[in-house]
Amino acid sequence: MKRAIAVAALAALLLASGAPALAQDTAQTGTGEPSVGPETGLPLPRYVSLKSSRTYARRGPSDSHRIDWVYNLRDLPLRVTGEFDRWRRVEDSEGQGGWISFQMLSGVRTLLVTTDMAPMRARPQINAPEVAQLERGVVGRISECNPDWCEMTVDGTSGWVERSMVWGIDPGETLD
Repeated sequence: MKRAIAVAALAALLLASGAPALAQDTAQTGTGEPSVGPETGLPLPRYVSLKSSRTYARRGPSDSHRIDWVYNLRDLPLRVTGEFDRWRRVEDSEGQGGWISFQMLSGVRTLLVTTDMAPMRARPQINAPEVAQLERGVVGRISECNPDWCEMTVDGTSGWVERSMVWGIDPGETLD
């Protein structure tokens, strides 16, 4: 309890003074490489997904901070932009977010469909047969991504979706 109070007091002091945030930010190192989180040593930014269908995003990195957002979609992809102790600062596809306990996050990569009725195709080609049409807001697990297409699975159906129609992977990032 004392630690949470001290963290909240320090955060308020830093915010009031205009000092840098408590967490490692998305700034790049001088070598042009992405930075790494001070708690995990993992790259920042990076993508994760929600383990639960009800998760709170808080104003700061402790349970004593106000809840700003309630996420109600299990497997929703989020972008981790900072770390402090057992908390991760995250953003959603709309740039909103806050601090979420690391216990509520999974390293499983997922994608959020951002285009209504996005065609899921049998192969990563614009003229390949459609296997499904995906509504905006559908979440699926990533199998593979190349520069233009991502293969994903939604409710047992697998297929390829154009990268421009999904969120949860950085430009230029590929996954095998």
